[in-house]
Amino acid sequence: MIPTLLTPRLRLRAYRLDEFDAYAAMWSEPSVVRFIGGMPLAREAAWSRFLRQIGLWHHLGFGFFAVEDRATGAFIGEAGFHDLKRAITPSLEGTMEAGWALVGAAQGKGLAQEAMTAALDWAARHGSGDRITCMIHPDHAASLHVAGKLGFTVCGHGVYQGHPMTLLERPRVP
Repeated sequence: MIPTLLTPRLRLRAYRLDEFDAYAAMWSEPSVVRFIGGMPLAREAAWSRFLRQIGLWHHLGFGFFAVEDRATGAFIGEAGFHDLKRAITPSLEGTMEAGWALVGAAQGKGLAQEAMTAALDWAARHGSGDRITCMIHPDHAASLHVAGKLGFTVCGHGVYQGHPMTLLERPRVP
């Protein structure tokens, strides 16, 4: 069961199959993928990612939420947690790894922080482990800023799929 979380401007909820086209379009936007892999996702890769986000909840008891604009009902991104068994040192495996991505038109408005504040509040009550982690490309100043506002601090540096990464953490329950 995927909960629905409400913020003043957003609804965080389960993904719906009818929004896959919007999801695939988001992952083809240069402003979205610039620091997340660096290349737009092909439709097939976006489909695999979409299904992964849904399946996380079943197997881990946590996952990502679809982010909807409450005023328009439009899908504008995703935010939440995963454990992807990434090959990176230091390891993030076994933690709730936070992440967020918004369509270009929704970026720079404080929505990522708003979405993740709600997700982190949910994780404090229903999550697992002592800490929540995230990894962000060191040149992605906007996401590093959001992470700092959310209470994440640097815990290491690594390389993931050929890209440098800043690894961050915060207590699950502040």
